[in-house]
Amino acid sequence: MKVIYVAGAYRGGSMNKTFQNIMKARDVAQRLWYQGWAVICPHTNSFFMDESNEGSPEIFLPGDLEILSRCDAIYMLKGWRDSEGATGELDLAQKLGLDIYYERHAVLDEKPYNQY
Repeated sequence: MKVIYVAGAYRGGSMNKTFQNIMKARDVAQRLWYQGWAVICPHTNSFFMDESNEGSPEIFLPGDLEILSRCDAIYMLKGWRDSEGATGELDLAQKLGLDIYYERHAVLDEKPYNQY
């Protein structure tokens, strides 16, 4: 079974928008599971943990990148360009030669799109 990492904006400027981003990533992760992938969804892994005084991207992003380095593919959610973290995740995925999928793909069975 291949492992895919879901990347996209986490923060949204408000708790409501952040929640929407987390739920969107969760929905995509669920769909990917049903399509036969083992899925890593960092949005749900650190669900609102950054709301504490100790939480920050500096704590979570290095761990997310380590997890990504062990994956076979990355799935970029729409709006990923607006996220510094997702942009960094895509950069690493490209360096590692991972298969890259963008949310515009209707079917994930098709070949990955490794360039943008």
